[in-house]
Amino acid sequence: MDIKVKAEDDIIEQDGLPMPARMWAIISTMLAIGMSCLDLNIVNVALPSLAKDFNISPNTAIWIVNAYQLSIVVTLLAFSLLGDIIGFRKIYLGGIIAFLLASVLCVFSRNFTTLVIARTVQGLGASALTSVNQGQLRTIYPSKHLGRGMGLNAMAVSFSGVAGPSVASAILSAASWQWLFAINIPISIAAFIMGHKFLPKAEHKIKAKFDKIGAIANALFFGLLIYSIEGFAHHEKIYLIVLQLVALVFVTIFYWHYEHHRKYPLLPIDLLHIPILSTSVIVSICGFTAQMLGMVSLPFFFQNGLHYSMVETGLLLTAWPLTVLFVAPIVGILVEHIHPGVLGSIGLCMMAVGMLLTAQIKPGDSAFDIAWRLMLCGGGFTTFQTPNNNIIVTASPINRGGAASGMIGTARLLGQTLGTTLVAFVFGLIASESVGGVACLYVSMGFALLGVLISPWRVGMVWKRNSI
Repeated sequence: MDIKVKAEDDIIEQDGLPMPARMWAIISTMLAIGMSCLDLNIVNVALPSLAKDFNISPNTAIWIVNAYQLSIVVTLLAFSLLGDIIGFRKIYLGGIIAFLLASVLCVFSRNFTTLVIARTVQGLGASALTSVNQGQLRTIYPSKHLGRGMGLNAMAVSFSGVAGPSVASAILSAASWQWLFAINIPISIAAFIMGHKFLPKAEHKIKAKFDKIGAIANALFFGLLIYSIEGFAHHEKIYLIVLQLVALVFVTIFYWHYEHHRKYPLLPIDLLHIPILSTSVIVSICGFTAQMLGMVSLPFFFQNGLHYSMVETGLLLTAWPLTVLFVAPIVGILVEHIHPGVLGSIGLCMMAVGMLLTAQIKPGDSAFDIAWRLMLCGGGFTTFQTPNNNIIVTASPINRGGAASGMIGTARLLGQTLGTTLVAFVFGLIASESVGGVACLYVSMGFALLGVLISPWRVGMVWKRNSI
């Protein structure tokens, strides 16, 4: 179905971009979202070196990662609403500029405080990019081929999300930690130039004012939620956890009731009333929790349990992202012919089996025995991700594309945060890192199977595709 979009007093009928503009537009978005996902964990490998350079403790150095992640989580839905109001293009291009300037500041940071501030601004840029990413696909691709665009987008997100340690190891083997951020500069410039020239200027917008009170409540809600979970896993003092939980309860009650009275809520309660959409959000959280449980624990399992070196571990882990490169485009085509609920179930089942088989690897098993198991995990995750995102985007009204995109990003970040926190919790219970790594793989399998149980429900649900 075509839509009519009002722009500069003209009525423009649009169902995606023509070629080759569509190609350049999707390359721009893939570069930008890939860059933002890569920077979520590319710094992890360099944390020991950064702690030494800045003369700080390892626990303090974690803030270089936390500042980036937290600034995304607490602002993502706010940027999504802003995108629906002023347009995806402005939010996207503004996000690239913020990310570029922050990356330059990271490169020239000479003390810990400056680097944390730069990472916070970088996170804001990444939040802006993530908030409108999925919504933009509906303006770039014709409705009948939207799955293909989502397949390519999922490829960028999945590959960059798990390739961080490998990329970081390659860079640090030949250069200083500053180059971890310097690589963002040419990528940002290329993404901005292509986006500015080829992304649609005509967009469907809503007539609403930005919800400042809702944005503050949203930041408090997600900030307290994340820190309560992480505080529990890292054995924070019990009275601090209790205080955070009490504050979270009050903020949650206020936030929920406040958003219920708004036509276009910052927390998209209106969209969560759509059964197939809310179910897909839950499945997304399960899938990303399973992914992060595996990706964070596998290095411990490989190095401490299977006795591989750091470099060997990095090379083995590349089997996962490399599989994504081949599987994602294929799934993008399959989703046009097979119900996403069915594909999602198949993907999460593959991932669960892959985690089970990976947990049973023994010292002395060949690299091939390890690689094909990781390929099964990576292929399964990709087979789940694209169809799941397709449901969330196409089941939402066209003028709520930003909100749908924000939900996808929020579900991903909540799942990744929960997965990382559960790894810390399991390692806190099990002293042996090799045994703990195996236990995390079984927990990952459990979350994937939970998604398998939930996903098929969507096949019988009413699904009205709000295509462009």
